[in-house]
Amino acid sequence: MTDRPPLPPFDRAAASKKVQAAEDAWNTRDPERVAGAYTVDSVWRNRDTFIDGREEIVAFLTAKWERELDYALRKNLWSFTENRIGVRFQYESHDASGQWWRSYGNELWEFDEHGLMRRREASINDVAIAESERRIFGPRPESEHGLEFPIR
Repeated sequence: MTDRPPLPPFDRAAASKKVQAAEDAWNTRDPERVAGAYTVDSVWRNRDTFIDGREEIVAFLTAKWERELDYALRKNLWSFTENRIGVRFQYESHDASGQWWRSYGNELWEFDEHGLMRRREASINDVAIAESERRIFGPRPESEHGLEFPIR
């Protein structure tokens, strides 16, 4: 098994690095790349959807990014313990009709000893926005890594 550093137990610096790595991966919108950060038997709750294992993660993310066009994400560390991290996030995307959305959420993550996420629980709410209200444009520049992203 290949390790995915940083590994638990987490301190603030390691947890922050883990959060930024997740943000960077999700902003690629590459389901295979994102799924590689999870255990083969990872368990998810995403809104009202329950997902088991990498194959289902890839299928879920493929469908997600077919619906959520021009997706761009920001994650912020909320809290951490030895092998768990709590995250707040926001992302923006538009649907096929051109309606823009800002989605706000919280995630609870649990990692195995190799630094792979074995559990992810996400609660997410969507707000319709005008294109002129957008605040997230592509991946976060490196100069903004670690900075808190405002709620609104």
